[in-house]
Amino acid sequence: MASKSVTFDNIKKIFRDPQSGQDVAAVGGVSFRLEPGELVTLLGPSGCGKSTILRMLSGFEQPTSGKIMIGDNDVTNTPPNKRDTAMVFQSYGLFPHMNVADNVGYGLKLRKVPQKDIDEKVQRFLEMVGLGQMGKRPPSRLSGGQQQRVALARSLIVEPSVLLLDEPLSNLDALLREQMRVEIRRLQKSLGITAMYVTHDRVEAMSLSDRIIVMKLGHIIQIGTPSDIYRDPVDTFVAGFVGKVAFFPCEVKGIDDGCHVEVKGQAFTAPRWAKTLKAGDKALVMARPESLSVGEPGAGVEDGIVTANIYLGNSVETWVKTDLGNVLVQIDNPDVKKIWDEGEKVSLTFDPALTKVLVDDLEKA
Repeated sequence: MASKSVTFDNIKKIFRDPQSGQDVAAVGGVSFRLEPGELVTLLGPSGCGKSTILRMLSGFEQPTSGKIMIGDNDVTNTPPNKRDTAMVFQSYGLFPHMNVADNVGYGLKLRKVPQKDIDEKVQRFLEMVGLGQMGKRPPSRLSGGQQQRVALARSLIVEPSVLLLDEPLSNLDALLREQMRVEIRRLQKSLGITAMYVTHDRVEAMSLSDRIIVMKLGHIIQIGTPSDIYRDPVDTFVAGFVGKVAFFPCEVKGIDDGCHVEVKGQAFTAPRWAKTLKAGDKALVMARPESLSVGEPGAGVEDGIVTANIYLGNSVETWVKTDLGNVLVQIDNPDVKKIWDEGEKVSLTFDPALTKVLVDDLEKA
């Protein structure tokens, strides 16, 4: 498959609100690039513009302004069937009157590929998605995960330059979602195809993506690798959207090769910080569950009461009710660590090496 880059150059999409008659910016001037063979996920809450971006790339929506490139070709005004893209929908979209093989080969039939070639290619792609013996079955006799594999094979078989995936796993149960995440990643990388994935599920985004684009209200807030987004979010919105987090109010005491802060009279130095911060600013220490620990009351930076312990085998999730809200602490290797009983008074602290100091924008988030 010939993978190509995708470029969005200052793309805007304005809708007219039928009730108010006012113009609403669904997408407000976004620019980014997908490299050939890269899988990039658009992540954000409902209404942030991610599906609109996907539909504009597919050609199902026209941008109000800006330019969309696939490789060296400007496809901004190109109809969907001329864009060399393929879409995998969350609803599968399989034809019930056709068997699995005919569903997978439908795109090739439209392209008037000889039937012998269609049959050979269909069998190859069915085997690729683990359904080599199911070509003659009707879709109704397949599980949800199998139907989604058929939809994936149908999109891949036409060898598009760009594969588009619109929340394709949202109709599957938890175990199937996990299996299909692995399958999509394997297929995408083995074929070297450029892919854009849309989801509001942070686990999907973190496990599938080369890079993640976090969106809010039609704008891009941050672009980065899953590790960058998780460990080094640009603000409290991104920090909270991509994972569990606790925010501890602090005062910035100074910045050199680290950010020196004071939290309730205790001094800490964080390796990452918002670059707009300066000495004297009120700020927030961002701490993930794995950076937190539970100790005796009064020993840490925030006291609370254990409200729940959730045993997960290799770890225990301990929930602590504090004046800052309910805080999740991840305790690894619980067989050799102390697990505090529900109802016990405890104190929380954090490993500063795993934190970041952020601007206190919680009221605006």
